[in-house]
Amino acid sequence: MQFSQWLVFCGVALLVTFTPGPAVLMAIANTIGIGARRAFIASLGNAVGLLIVSTAAMAGMGVVLATSATAFTLIKLSGAGYLIYLGVRQWRNRHVPLVPDTDAEPVAPRSTRRLFAQGMGVALTNPKAILFFSALFPQFIRPDLPVFDQFAILTVTFSCCALCSHLVYITLARTLRQQFARPARARVFNIATGSLFVVLGIGLLRLPRQAG
Repeated sequence: MQFSQWLVFCGVALLVTFTPGPAVLMAIANTIGIGARRAFIASLGNAVGLLIVSTAAMAGMGVVLATSATAFTLIKLSGAGYLIYLGVRQWRNRHVPLVPDTDAEPVAPRSTRRLFAQGMGVALTNPKAILFFSALFPQFIRPDLPVFDQFAILTVTFSCCALCSHLVYITLARTLRQQFARPARARVFNIATGSLFVVLGIGLLRLPRQAG
């Protein structure tokens, strides 16, 4: 793969990963709710999920989803259900534990494993990701060169771009975190982000199979 071709791919990957979506919303919500360091754990899980999704795409899963209505519908329902679940859970959060408050009820911290799994779940249950990789990667892979090496480079590059975008959003959210220290503002934030998760889930339900 030529360096110039890789730079073009980096540009496309950065554009895609910086575009707000479920993973970006998750990073922002986690940063506001539990802090930047723990939010990054979920972002790492999302990056690993993207590695798995891209592998599935190159293994032919993208073709399966494009040709099998049943397979596409099952993954689409799983993804929509998971996003709606995240939204409902966000709605149910009565406050965000940003500033220690002795009068507030203690909140059990989410484990590292659960945070990592949350990030993976957002990536793995999105059929658009598999279809996207299936359509994008062939544009940058030269058949006259070792395919596996090129695939590995593209996959790792895309996951790194996703992590970079999350770091930017996490940093921005961290600077605004104190603005949501008041319970009223925290409640509004939870309602807003929960609603966005639900809207994204409903939008995923309306995704046609031919979308790439």
